[in-house]
Amino acid sequence: MLSARLCVRGLSPLCRGGRPAVWKRHHSHATAPSVDISGIYPPIATPFTAKEDVDYKKLEENVQKYGKIPFKGLVVQGSNGEYPYLTEEEQVEVVKTVRRSLPADKLLIAGSGCESTRDTVQLTEKMAAAGADAVLVITPCFYKGKMDSRALIQHFTKVADSSPVPVVLYSVPANTGLDLPLDAVVHLSQHPNIVGCKESGGDITRIGLIVHKTKTQDFQVLAGSAGFLMAAYCVGAVGGVCALANVLGRELCELERLCLSGSWEEARVLQQRLIEPNTAVTRKLGVPALKEAMEWFGFHGGACRSPLQPLTEAEIQQLRRDFSSNGWL
Repeated sequence: MLSARLCVRGLSPLCRGGRPAVWKRHHSHATAPSVDISGIYPPIATPFTAKEDVDYKKLEENVQKYGKIPFKGLVVQGSNGEYPYLTEEEQVEVVKTVRRSLPADKLLIAGSGCESTRDTVQLTEKMAAAGADAVLVITPCFYKGKMDSRALIQHFTKVADSSPVPVVLYSVPANTGLDLPLDAVVHLSQHPNIVGCKESGGDITRIGLIVHKTKTQDFQVLAGSAGFLMAAYCVGAVGGVCALANVLGRELCELERLCLSGSWEEARVLQQRLIEPNTAVTRKLGVPALKEAMEWFGFHGGACRSPLQPLTEAEIQQLRRDFSSNGWL
């Protein structure tokens, strides 16, 4: 465990599956050794008390349970963590809490994206100080009409230049209404401190093209959803940040194992059983459904922070059907 942790922190020569740490040298700025981000990560939910305060005790209990599942690590302050509804102080404290509760050999990737480059730089530094091994930086989107390749390349480059830990690009058009342009991803893949991207749009052609066009770089692609995880592996992705992993974590790690071992028929059967429950807790019913399902599987989900609303009784029944009809309940 210690050697893995030292590897992440750049103190050990062994990274990327036991191979010597790979340093990108295409850029003049100093940077930390590259981190291998391959594997399965749940973008964890944030439990709240009845008064909508962050429930740090329940958060710790969730993390301790996740620590026993063969995840590569956890993503904290992703969309499923309701990060837009948390203050900066809460965001940092959640990362500190998770780092204390998470086994030392598990990676902690923390969301640090803000609308302005300046704020993103500052929050990235705070996340690193709180214990993040890498940061996940979402595309700024409020002025989406002006967020062309030139603006986004400048934004991510400035963040990566100053970040004490590796940066993972995050494209989630369902939330932002904005795709990170392919040419921008290819350009940014050359940066010594940008190690990969999380692709949540579900366009397998795009994922395959990113893998192809960045193959000469030290750059890895993660699928952003369990619904297309097998397909993403087929075109060269190395893992996934999947909301459904909060609920069916061991099953998603099994899907990873089947894909990596070339057991495609078994992988296909398992993948198909995951599509409907995944859609239910993401695109169809969202975070309130994810938290409801977490309760069914022994985790603390609970209520969301307002203005997100609890599920109606009809929605709960639909959610239960999506899990039970696929043999999960």
